[in-house]
Amino acid sequence: MLSVEALELGIASLPENRIVRGVSFDIRPGEMVGLVGESGSGKTMLGRAVIGLQPGGIVGRGGIIRLRGRDITQMSPRERRKMRGEDVAIVFQEPMTSLNPSMTIGRQLDEPLRTHTKLGTAERRARILQMMERVGIPSPADRLHDYPHEFSGGMRQRIMLASAMLLKPALLIADEPTTALDALVQREVLELMVEMTRENGTALILISHDLPMVARYCERVMVMRQGELVEQGETRRILTQPAHDYTRKLLAAMPERGPLRTFVEDETPLVELRDLKVEYVSRGGLLSRANRKLALKGASLSVRRGEVVAVVGASGSGKTTLGRALAHLIPYSGGEILFRGKPVARGSEGWMDFRVNCQMIFQDPFGSLDPRFTIRRALAEALYHVDIGAQEKDERIRRIVAEVGLEEKHLDRLPHEMSGGQRQRVAIARAIISEPDFVIADEAVSALDVTVRAQVLDLLADLQKRHGFSCLFISHDLGVVEQLADRVVVMRDGEIVEEGPRNRIFDAPESGYTRALLSAIPTLKRSGEGVELSWRFAAPEAGA
Repeated sequence: MLSVEALELGIASLPENRIVRGVSFDIRPGEMVGLVGESGSGKTMLGRAVIGLQPGGIVGRGGIIRLRGRDITQMSPRERRKMRGEDVAIVFQEPMTSLNPSMTIGRQLDEPLRTHTKLGTAERRARILQMMERVGIPSPADRLHDYPHEFSGGMRQRIMLASAMLLKPALLIADEPTTALDALVQREVLELMVEMTRENGTALILISHDLPMVARYCERVMVMRQGELVEQGETRRILTQPAHDYTRKLLAAMPERGPLRTFVEDETPLVELRDLKVEYVSRGGLLSRANRKLALKGASLSVRRGEVVAVVGASGSGKTTLGRALAHLIPYSGGEILFRGKPVARGSEGWMDFRVNCQMIFQDPFGSLDPRFTIRRALAEALYHVDIGAQEKDERIRRIVAEVGLEEKHLDRLPHEMSGGQRQRVAIARAIISEPDFVIADEAVSALDVTVRAQVLDLLADLQKRHGFSCLFISHDLGVVEQLADRVVVMRDGEIVEEGPRNRIFDAPESGYTRALLSAIPTLKRSGEGVELSWRFAAPEAGA
């Protein structure tokens, strides 16, 4: 159905440069194939080339892409537009940037039907409503006039899937379709995607750096590195008997359960939350009342000295709200925060001590680093309240940069001149350079690929042991939590539903919700040179 032969892609202004080099593979009708590799390996560029959507400046340097026997590289722009939607469709990583924010969902779903079919208005509407119902959007007729921002992340991804599948294409390319979703929503979206492609006999290329997910849903796997396809084959064989060193490196980077540590039970916690509440109030209009929503419903937890406490839960469960309220980045409407046993509030005796000793690592380092500041200036700013001389500050900056695995030459670069992994290292360095006692890490590795994530996790664990700071680690990646955490707190709808030592939570959860979270996504466990797919509890029924 799809045949790619010796494909070469390069940058127009650099004739010798190749970002995809000699890639060849075939995909049969209805087959599900995973495409994995690190960031920058060429996965997304290869997927975009198949649909003829590579960015400007990226040109073909050779090779053939045949879809149903027709060479895409030789098609006219008009023929390519006709091919998109009818024969091949794509679901992008971030639906909010793919959906038009100024158009209603109904208009956006109507567009491909209006462009590629001769159906009347009533027929198109009926098909759209049927598809919206099929992808699990409640009350579809009432939601047709809503805009993308009025839907959750999971619902937006369902809308993207509905748009892609309306014309029943022969090939669907899903580019990191669940990266930003929590475990439960991730499984729902993937099960739906697989079910729909099977119903229509659609082939699927799943581009991802989430190896357990690819192993669960794909019959074959292709591994890319630096623009080359280094290995491809049947999924089970690739996992258990990888032939290429790079594949083995990818599999070795999967998170593993860390050693169990013990802490003194009766000592005063470093940080303590007592019945913390956060309420969001939306402004009312002339004819409407203000809406109140309790985002945090009386959360209580403690973090001991040197302990790593992980907070997990679905999107919207209140994890980030808890972390931001604890750091005093958003106001809380009730409850109390204690630091070293003393209440913390603006103007209180322990306020400055808490503010200097509580630092935060944000999910997106590019958004949290000032784009106009060099790395040196960003790190120096974090030492503003530390009472040391200029020479000692400079020495500490150089030392911390070395500790996080960067070089001194990086100090004079701007954030956009560094990779995602390097920027996250800078964010970690900025958080710990003032030698705080408490660090809040909010989804600090969720946007990183497998090998970079493993490096950053090892770095965090090493720095935490070396500096002895306590850490509140907010994440939806349960594999990462299992590697780092000493204790786990599970949240749902603004409440803590379960809390306990890591091993007990992962091996014998008491809450049905915790069990559902842990059962949603499979794990990969080491087995010889490779790994094997396993489920923490009963595997879901094989509908996917």
